[in-house]
Order: sequence, then structure tokens, then C-alpha cells
Amino acid sequence: MATIKHEKVDAVCIGVGWTGGILAAELCRAGMKVVGLERGRDRGEANFANNDDHDELKFAIRSELFQDAAVETQTVRHTTAEHALPMRYIGAWLPGTGVGGAGVHWNGQTWRFHPSDFVYRTHYTQRYGKDIFPSDMRQRDWGITYETLEPYFNTFEDMAGISGKAGVLNGRVQEGGNPFEGSRSKEYPTPPMISSRAGSAFATAAASLGHKPFPTPSANLSVAYTNPEGVSRNHCLYCGYCERFGCEVGAKADPTVTVIPVAKRTGNFELRPHAWVHRIQHDGKRATGVLYTDEAGRTHEQPADIVLLTSFMFNNARLLLLSRMGTPYDPKTEKGAVGRNFAYQTGGGGAVGTFADEDDFNLFMGSGANGMAIDDYNGDNFDHHGLGFVGGGNISLGSSGSRPIQSQHPAPSGATWGLEWKRSIRNTYRRTVSIGAQAESPAYRQHYVDLDPTYRDAFGDPLLRITFDWEPNERRMMDYLGRRVEPLMRAMRPTAMTGGPGVLPPHFDTVPYQSTHVTGGTIMGDDPKETVVNDYLQMWDFPNVFVIGASNYPQNAGFNPTGTLGALAYRAADGVVNHYRRNPGPIRS
Repeated sequence: MATIKHEKVDAVCIGVGWTGGILAAELCRAGMKVVGLERGRDRGEANFANNDDHDELKFAIRSELFQDAAVETQTVRHTTAEHALPMRYIGAWLPGTGVGGAGVHWNGQTWRFHPSDFVYRTHYTQRYGKDIFPSDMRQRDWGITYETLEPYFNTFEDMAGISGKAGVLNGRVQEGGNPFEGSRSKEYPTPPMISSRAGSAFATAAASLGHKPFPTPSANLSVAYTNPEGVSRNHCLYCGYCERFGCEVGAKADPTVTVIPVAKRTGNFELRPHAWVHRIQHDGKRATGVLYTDEAGRTHEQPADIVLLTSFMFNNARLLLLSRMGTPYDPKTEKGAVGRNFAYQTGGGGAVGTFADEDDFNLFMGSGANGMAIDDYNGDNFDHHGLGFVGGGNISLGSSGSRPIQSQHPAPSGATWGLEWKRSIRNTYRRTVSIGAQAESPAYRQHYVDLDPTYRDAFGDPLLRITFDWEPNERRMMDYLGRRVEPLMRAMRPTAMTGGPGVLPPHFDTVPYQSTHVTGGTIMGDDPKETVVNDYLQMWDFPNVFVIGASNYPQNAGFNPTGTLGALAYRAADGVVNHYRRNPGPIRS
């Protein structure tokens, strides 16, 4: 069957989620012709505006909005001495598929990384000395600073209508916000979400222990909002069906109700769903276009002046490896860049409390990012001298909505089935809450991704292989955080509780869900030999290719990655529109 060749366009986006949507909107507004290729189907708010949206079995259990592991998955091993095996079912992480990507089913927590996160190695070595890091840890500076990114954070938050309260505004600490955050030049565009009863109880308990609790910044709108592009959206209904679901009223910011409509209304954007990109075409110096397969199995060639790789972390790294672009990372020699510094998110150290009969928290109500948090033990917000580890995490109580299937807590009686179990679940369902710590995932020499030599996807291409495990630094970090979580729960005065030091399992396990916050593989920085892209996310080896995603993170912080991802995407768009387009070639900061 002959390849179908399309007319050349200014740019092609491979993946139309948050980063693809942002790049498409900004380039199209600047008059550039853009084609967006998305492997899944088209969708939007209308697809969720019926009772089907609250089908927990369909969306949360049977993975309606996630990638199909039977078509493409990842293989995982703990060390290079092991034989990697494929994930047969969606488990540890939830990559999205379809227009909007994982931005449709995310929960909406929208943090800015700390200023020290962007200069990690410099910050820690200056404060604690060069021996602070374990010998196999590879923490890096990002090649960009918080101050440079701050205006782009504003742009992303204004576009999405993020609800929150500033903690540091123009250098001054503000009451009710996060006192540890980097200084903001403006307040959040919308007020914080309405606090749940459980969240308010957590805030009271945290304050009694001397902490500074604050509302989680949320992409779930607290009030009706019209963004600077004239896109209007409804406020949140607190239905409790956010993460793993699409929003039925468009209150949760996702690409299909924010940036993609902006790209479409310019007349310069063409969206092609069911387009599975297999290769980026290039001559060794510049990309010339992409090859993809459509729903009918036909091969298409889309020429473009600029190729924007804007898919999920796994797919960004894998497509570069499949296309033989950049030098693959070798953990033995530490040469090469593509695949380097895979990181995840370290979780644990939780405490679960059950409260008295009169403490009805109405837990069925909530929103994806509704919650209260403290930041005292995140990043380097506390003294690490003598602790034996680097890093930290954000501690919070979330009120995302307790749903019937996934929100059942163990029966206090110990029963696991039968009438006694049913009675116990019914009695504790509305009165059981948890506090947890979400912590950093450092980079290590031995943590990376490459192409699996054995297993292939449905199209015959090698799967992405992940080499990753928990290390001693993270075990000590979670033990420390767990000991800080337990007093918070006790201060809330439950009638019964479980909790204690955070204990990670013997090895990383792909079966239980933990976090979709996977990072690395196409990291950014200022060294072309060890990083894939510069601070505009432009490839060192191919100046007309921009790789945008959490794959750019040299290591992962203790916050959700999407807010920082949005800021980086807007800066990349600035680089394309205002620098590269005027003077094609490497962009100089």
C-alpha cells in the first residue's frame, strides 16, 4: 500500500495533550499552520455530560481513558542484571490516550516547583557540601531558573484559571498561602476551592502543631471564569469524579476546554485523531516530517518545517530512540543523553484515621485537587544536616471524593468479607480519612529507559524498557516523612488510626497505582553531551525539533509536575514563535 503524502505545514505536534495543545494554540495564533496528530479519538466536555461520566467501573477500573496495555506497554526491571517483563495491565501509572491525553483524567493539582528545585545540585552542594549526594545519585541543575519561568507560570495559571491563594507575593509572605513557595508576581486568577470538613479539620490540627496549612492549588474552578483568550468555563460542582474521569461541566481545566479551542478557532489548526506516529523523518541534522498510521492501517507522511514532540514522557523518549535521534544513554559509561535520569514520585508515610459517629465528613463530595497541605518538609524547606538523605515531600489531606468501589477502607474489626464486613464499611465510609506524603524521586546513574530487546508493540516496534527501583536515600526520606504525618493525624483526634514511619516495599512494584508522575528520558540542561534539549526545549542535535514534556525534568520534585510542565510549554512556544521562526537555528538564551 502506497504511503499517503500530505502537504508540508509549518509545524506538526506529535500528541495533543497539555503541551501539544499549548504549542498548537500559541503557534496558530501567530499565524503558523499546525497539524496535531493524536493516537486516540477526539473528545471533549460533551463526551462526559451525561450519567455515563459517573461510571466508576468503566473509567476508574476498566481504564476507559488510559492507554491500552494490550497494544503498547512498558517493560520494567529493577537492575540491569534482570530480564525486564512487560506490564500486562495498567497499574503503577495511568498514561492517557485520546485528544487531551492525561490532561483529561488528571486530578488538577497545579503546583510550581520551588526555586531551589531548578538549581538542585548547586543549591545542595553550596549548603551542605559536595558529599551530600550518594555516589550513584545524579541530581542536576535544570539550566533554567524559577525567576525565568515565573512569567510563564502566570500565563499557564491564567489560561487554566487555577484556584488558590498566594503564599509569597512580590517577596512578601501572605496569610493563608504557602510561605515556602517561590515569590509570585500576581495572585491566583481564582480564589481557593471551598474547603471540605476533613480539610478544615486537618488545617486546624496542623496549625495547632505550628505548621502553616494552606489550600492545594487547583485546576478545578472555584468560581465561573473567563480566561484571557475569552474561553469561559463553569465552576466546580464537587461531584467527586475528577481523577480518572473527564469533567462533565468543563470546570476542571483540561486541554479540550482551554487551549485546543483557541487553536481551532484560528483556522490554522488541523487535528487528526487515530494517528499513531511511528517515526520522525530526518537527514541526520534536521527533521523533515513524521510517518504515522491511521485507523484503517494506512501509512501517512506529514512533512513539516518544525516537529514538536509533545506526548507523554514514555512516548517522547521512545519515539526519539525509535527514530535514532540523539545518542542513547549508556549507564556503564554514562555517555549519551536519550533515556537518562528516569524518575518517578516517592509516596508513603500515610496515616488513616476513623472518626466518631458524629464526625460525618460527607466524603462523597469533593474535587480532584481539593485539599489542605503543609510544605514544611518539602524540598530543602528543613535542615538536612545529619539526616542521611536529601529531598522531602509535600504532606496533605485530599478531598477528591470517596467513590463506592475504590474508597473502601479496611474494616476496623478485621473482617474482609460477609455481613460483618458490609456493616463495618457502611459505618466507616463517611468517617475515614487519610494523610499522605508525596515526595521527590532523585535521579540515579542506574535509572534510565531504553528500547527493550525482546518485547514489541502491536506494530512490531520495541517497547520502552524501564530500569528503576527504590534506593536507600528514598527509604530514609520516607521514614522521616512518615514520622511527621502521624502526629498530624493524632492532632485531628480520630477514634482509631493506623500509621507510622513510611516504609517502601522491598522493590518497586508496577501492580498497585502510585502516581502518573513519571519524568526524565529527554532531560533539559546546558550540557549537549548529557542532556537532550536546551532551556527552550530545543534539541541540541536537531534544531527544528522541540521535545516538550515531563520527560525534560532532570529529576522529580515533591510536587505534581503539571504546573511546571505548563510553564515550560509556554516558554517553548515563545522560543518557536519569537526566536526560531525569525532565525532558524539554535536559540541562544
